[in-house]
Amino acid sequence: MVTVIDGENLLLGRLSSIVATRILAGEEIAIINAEKVIVSGARAMVLNEYQVKRVRGSVEGGPFLPRRPDHLVKRTIRGMIPYKTRPGAAAFRRVKAYVGVPYELKDVEAEVLEDAHRSRLSGARYISVGEISKNLGAKF
Repeated sequence: MVTVIDGENLLLGRLSSIVATRILAGEEIAIINAEKVIVSGARAMVLNEYQVKRVRGSVEGGPFLPRRPDHLVKRTIRGMIPYKTRPGAAAFRRVKAYVGVPYELKDVEAEVLEDAHRSRLSGARYISVGEISKNLGAKF
């Protein structure tokens, strides 16, 4: 049974840490609306940080930062698990991220994580992962 989490207005870091804990425990998770997940901070600062991460390294050897919002969410989750070990790699295969809502998950009720909701922010300074992706050059 797959647990579906709606990523709309959820903080990326908190969502990722919750999902990482749950997939390491053996749960299968699908994250819908990955482009609506948010990153807290001033817009210009966050965009600059992701642009710096994107261009760092060499073209041949990496490190490579994805552009698409669903891949960015999965990459953040990957950073919170030991993905180079056998249990970590198996856990990483149990998480899926989608832009929008895929056809096979339209009728499934999505879970909303209150611990990761935007209402935890004291201010209104945030940017969505979709906007970050467009700034990096993604076409979705």
